[in-house]
Amino acid sequence: MQLRSPSSHPFVLGSASPRRRDLIAQMGLVADEISAPDIDETHHRHEKPADYATRMASEKASALIAKHPNSYILSADTVVAVGRRILPKTETQSEASACLDLLMGRAHKVYGGLCLITPDGQHHHRLSVAKVAFRRLSEDEKTDYLRFGDWQGKAGGYAIQGMAASFIHHLQGSYSNVVGLDIYLLSNLLRHLGFRPDTGPLC
Repeated sequence: MQLRSPSSHPFVLGSASPRRRDLIAQMGLVADEISAPDIDETHHRHEKPADYATRMASEKASALIAKHPNSYILSADTVVAVGRRILPKTETQSEASACLDLLMGRAHKVYGGLCLITPDGQHHHRLSVAKVAFRRLSEDEKTDYLRFGDWQGKAGGYAIQGMAASFIHHLQGSYSNVVGLDIYLLSNLLRHLGFRPDTGPLC
């Protein structure tokens, strides 16, 4: 089954993330084009995590309008935060270690912003929030995780669908949001905009 738009306009996924591509595929949605926006992702001083996730999703989608006019453009952003502290997308082992120290033995939140721009220029925003609790890790577990390298380029230094899944003892909210895109929120939005399943001809 594949989702069809109410018009012939192309659907653009504004993300290079294979996880987001796989998530929309679970809904039966296949992007006509995949285009990664190039924007400044620095968060503003005193910017709240929810506001940052929403702004990033919006700016990513908006950056693709000129390249993909008259299209549906979907972009998203995932932010991991401890309180109001936004954790980085870890690029070094020391960054990942620092994030892990903050996450162990406590709960944190994962904010997922999404923005869908329609061919007529309307911007539709949604925000998903999940609460995730990590157990405490032994030094050996932490060392093994850091050596494994599953943290590279991940918000907060982990991917819920990776090795870190064994660290999580509680999740409240959308699992797919923590992976990278809340497909429940997206599917509701698409239905509202007139997307329908294409079930093929009746026999």
